[in-house]
Amino acid sequence: MAYIILASSSPRRRELLQQLGLNFDIHSPDIDESFLEQESVKQYVERLACTKAEVVFQQYPDSIVIAADTTVAVDHHILGKPESKQHAFEMWQLMSGRKHNVFTGVCVHTKQEKLSIVVCTEVEFQTLSLNDMESYWDTGEPIGKAGGYAIQGIAARYISKILGSYTNVVGLPLHETAQLLQTVKALN
Repeated sequence: MAYIILASSSPRRRELLQQLGLNFDIHSPDIDESFLEQESVKQYVERLACTKAEVVFQQYPDSIVIAADTTVAVDHHILGKPESKQHAFEMWQLMSGRKHNVFTGVCVHTKQEKLSIVVCTEVEFQTLSLNDMESYWDTGEPIGKAGGYAIQGIAARYISKILGSYTNVVGLPLHETAQLLQTVKALN
């Protein structure tokens, strides 16, 4: 049986994948994550997940590589990780009092197969006051998070509803990832 590699340095993805009871190593690739012109958000996260998987698979061709990429989108506009406090506030103002989507592309790559899927979860934020945004920024939690928030952390207090996979919003849709792994193990 090939060993499993998670192609991500995300502590959240590591913790989620551990919930499946798997033993795995971590090797995070360095890839260009630029958004391509005319690319949909769905195409973007799937391309990045597959590129990460391919880069790591080339280094470890006898392995099962799992890669993922998560992005937050409002009206088909990607909201990346906040570059500054002002940037975070701009993103939160876009999400305040409305719904947005969290997309995660997942790719599982083996010698025999390369399978991918994109999972979308709808998240609804309450209306955020300036005080809410100031308080949340001061926690430090938004830094390094797509959309500037962590649903599994303090930001949960601002989320009124989700429709879809909770683990997708955290960074790795577990049900769908387990299904991909079952498929590739059946093929190997």
